[in-house]
Amino acid sequence: MIVEQLIGALGAETVLRGDACDARYLRDWTARDEVRPLAVVLPRSTAEVATALRLCDAAGVGVVPQGGLTGLVGGAMPLPGAIALNLSRLAPAPQIDLAAGTATVGAGTVLQTLQEAAARHGLTFPVDFGARGSCQIGGMIATNAGGVHVLHYGMMRAQVLGLEAVLADGTVISSMRDLVKNNTGYDLRQLFVGSEGTLGVVTRAVLRLVPSLPARVVALLRLPDLAAAHRLLALFRREGPEPNAFEAMWPDYYAYGCDVTGDAPLAPGPGLIVLVECAGKDADALQQALLETLAPALEDGLVEDAVLSQSEAQAQAFWDIREANEALTTRFPALLGFDVSLPQARMPDFVETCRAALAARLPDAPFLCFGHLGDGNLHLVATDDGNGGFDRAWIKDFVLQAAGRLGGSISAEHGIGTDKQAWLGLSRSEAEIGLMRRIKRALDPNGILNPGRLLPPTPATMPAQHTERVPT
Repeated sequence: MIVEQLIGALGAETVLRGDACDARYLRDWTARDEVRPLAVVLPRSTAEVATALRLCDAAGVGVVPQGGLTGLVGGAMPLPGAIALNLSRLAPAPQIDLAAGTATVGAGTVLQTLQEAAARHGLTFPVDFGARGSCQIGGMIATNAGGVHVLHYGMMRAQVLGLEAVLADGTVISSMRDLVKNNTGYDLRQLFVGSEGTLGVVTRAVLRLVPSLPARVVALLRLPDLAAAHRLLALFRREGPEPNAFEAMWPDYYAYGCDVTGDAPLAPGPGLIVLVECAGKDADALQQALLETLAPALEDGLVEDAVLSQSEAQAQAFWDIREANEALTTRFPALLGFDVSLPQARMPDFVETCRAALAARLPDAPFLCFGHLGDGNLHLVATDDGNGGFDRAWIKDFVLQAAGRLGGSISAEHGIGTDKQAWLGLSRSEAEIGLMRRIKRALDPNGILNPGRLLPPTPATMPAQHTERVPT
């Protein structure tokens, strides 16, 4: 019935069902099996989104909003018996306002499209990560995406000046202003940032742009350990040029990245590999500033080896090693990835605890750990060594509880989706989760928006904590 109603209101070219539902709408990057929804709706306007939600709300039918389907926690996977609302057609050309330094974009705008549009005007959109050619702005807002430049520019939340979203009953909430200062009560924009489509469907946004910095220099450094990396970051913050990015790669991951790219600027081996990017107007000045900062660090052993990019092509080649995680699923038939954040002081404990636990169960598997060291966000990937120790449930519970026990977050930038609901209480108090439920009920009383995502379906019950002793 609901599918016929949607077709009657929106047209058969907008509402796809059966074999007309292209496979690209049926799964995300988590490599799950395809799931076929009742229909895939491809609206072309905010008004069509509002119509679709109004009809589904009246019928009590769930709606799963979809962007580029590059998520890793199942948050946009279709549901049987529900509608998939794919926003890829909400992608008019970005409107650049040079005076305000903003871009007005649709939810379906691909990140790389926005970046290229801004670059034509000498501006840039500062949130960036490897999925730039596929991810969409609406999904980035819904998950409060981060990426490699959070250290300097902040998360997606910091870039959103104006927002338009549609509530479950079809009500359009539009605050498409580009005002930096607008102190007029509740900041309704922020309700939708990071809400994973459970409170409303983002359709448009006004985003902050920053001036492009034409030159960048990337340093690839070998350090003895994580403590040295934290000392180096403090040195850069105190004396050196301010980094745009401060990334870390543990030995196994760096060796893997070199193998994927066929490039090894520093020979794989022991120690931590740190990638530091600095941007400015003059490459020679950046080179000199980096050399002046690194010279004493090299002399006292804080940095053991270093190579600086001599061209833009070489800078990108360094980044290609760090972003080799895009090829993980093709290199390892079975893997389990984590996106957590830790206080800087507790990061060594977390890494060593997880390393020891995984080595005990998977002695022949590489320890793949990398991340945005400057903002405390680590990515850890467990792979199967074929010896029978790859227990997904145990590994997942161990890693997430280790992060929670050390005062970290179980999700730094990918969200909760369906994968981390049972562990939400590790990062949020009972009172916080209760308030989230009250907000959800107020905005979506029939519970149609992205049902079964983010919030646990029942009051959170924590998994039992690991009590076994783990070698360190």
